[in-house]
Amino acid sequence: MAAAEAGSVRVSLERHGGAAIGVLCLCRPSRANAYTPAMLEALLLGFTELSGQARALVIESEGAGAFCAGADRAGLAAASPLDALSLLSQRVFSAIADGPLPVVAAVQGPAVAGGCELALAADLRVAGPSARFSLPETALGLLPAAGGTHRLARLVGGAVARELILFGGQLSAERALGLGLVAELHADPRARARAWAAGAAARDPVALRLAKGLLRDPLEQAGLSAERTAEALLYALRPPAQP
Repeated sequence: MAAAEAGSVRVSLERHGGAAIGVLCLCRPSRANAYTPAMLEALLLGFTELSGQARALVIESEGAGAFCAGADRAGLAAASPLDALSLLSQRVFSAIADGPLPVVAAVQGPAVAGGCELALAADLRVAGPSARFSLPETALGLLPAAGGTHRLARLVGGAVARELILFGGQLSAERALGLGLVAELHADPRARARAWAAGAAARDPVALRLAKGLLRDPLEQAGLSAERTAEALLYALRPPAQP
């Protein structure tokens, strides 16, 4: 597979106003920045590396077409119930959500399925005018099991979460702003996300770490465990692949 098709995660450390800002960029624009297992592993490795060097983090993607289309379909077809019980995407996104640093997602274009869940794992989201948020997994016989059912409901309420997950609704950038899912709409969400991250990085790091821990939902782990179990059941119920 060519490098552009396989995709990669670009990891960089930038200086903004004297503060160190870590940037994780999904680089697979030819596939709407859909991630592969290798990209998830690279995302986790880059996140761990930057957590020891930066004061805040930005997650973005390459190109103007899409933020992230979620998991690569080829990888999903080969997944087993055991894979779901130790779901890699949930593990990576939870590491980001529970990590010590403030995280800002720059959402340019659609954030679909796992791409939406990646954005939900951030502490704050900045969206471009073309941003869209959707969780279409139930149409595919799957669930948004990388934190989608739990984090979306917590951020926008159960009614809107049901609209997206059960009925296939999607949130425009404007509606996401009105619901508080997005903190700001901006023509250049990548640049604006860096400004938000720099503002957080200027604050006391110990106070930030403690505050982020206090803001964590104490029931989240139970919800994530239930997501993995339900997804494993759906994997087990899938008809066998045709030879």
